[in-house]
Amino acid sequence: MKLKPGCEVEYEKRHAAIWPELVKMIKEQGVSNYSIFWDKETNLLFAYQECSKETNSQDTTNVDPITQKWWDMMADIMEVNPDNSPVSIPMQEVFHLD
Repeated sequence: MKLKPGCEVEYEKRHAAIWPELVKMIKEQGVSNYSIFWDKETNLLFAYQECSKETNSQDTTNVDPITQKWWDMMADIMEVNPDNSPVSIPMQEVFHLD
């Protein structure tokens, strides 16, 4: 995902005040251990989450109203698709060590 230039502080501010109903819904969908990392030089964001079900928080096939509302709110500070979902690129795991 990618932040628009000059929106870094606002991005952190919005996530610091994440909606309780969004947190609850994400957990109910089986997502845990969710982190977002920010590369300050490129404004790229990398999200990591562990999923116990077949879905994840970036799934655009069956979007619930809470997620859509969050995407709509974040659309002014991130690069987004026409439905306001964040532009994201799925990545393949090439190495893992427990």
